[in-house]
This record gives sequence, C-alpha cells and structure tokens, in this order.
Amino acid sequence: MNLLKPIILTFCVAQIAGCATVTRGSTDVLEINTDPAGAQVETTNGFSCTATPCAIKMKRKSTFVANITKPGCAPMAVNVTHKTANAGAAGMAGNVLVGGIIGLGVDASTSATQDLVPNPISVKLDC
Repeated sequence: MNLLKPIILTFCVAQIAGCATVTRGSTDVLEINTDPAGAQVETTNGFSCTATPCAIKMKRKSTFVANITKPGCAPMAVNVTHKTANAGAAGMAGNVLVGGIIGLGVDASTSATQDLVPNPISVKLDC
C-alpha cells in the first residue's frame, strides 16, 4: 500500500501538468479591423485575408508584420509580436505549484502562455 500512494500522486500530477496548454491552446485568433472596411491583409508569416474585418488563426508565439492594403489608400504595416498573457501566467504558476517542471515545460514549448499583441489590430486607412 505504501508504493501505491506515490504512483497515484504521480498520476494526478501528470494529469494536470500543462494546464495553460489545456485551457488556452497553442493558437490565437488575430482580429483585423480597418476603416474603411474591405482592405486586404498579408502577413510576413504566410497568412492572409481578402477583406477586412477578418480573423486569422495562428500560433500564439508568432512575430510578424501585417501588411494592409486597399486600392486608393496608403498601405500600412503593423508589427505584431507576443507577450505573456495574464491568463497564461496564471496557468504557468499553477503548473509550477502543482505540475512542477513538466507542466512548465509543456506550456513553454506550446506557447500557451502567450498572446498576440496588438490584438485586435484596428487601423484607419489614409484614403
């Protein structure tokens, strides 16, 4: 019976390791709004949308430039990066307390603690 307790404890810890990954996932949705609407967006990491407003699903730890164009308007470029989110930091802290290094490693490797910034992108085009 003494051997059973450590096995059960290990199983329980393994089940909750990577909490932020489970609750937040490794992708985020970037929302892009322009005034006037209908602009095309192409990102330097290979994503695009044909007309704003639009939303693009991508990895939370992405760093790229969103190039926004519309005929008759000046093109715009918006730098997008990532930061540790409040919810991601809370999930990571829970992993350190309960799941230890394993949970911390899982969340760090999947980028579940990160959020894209700025998000949403809202720009007024010069037309």
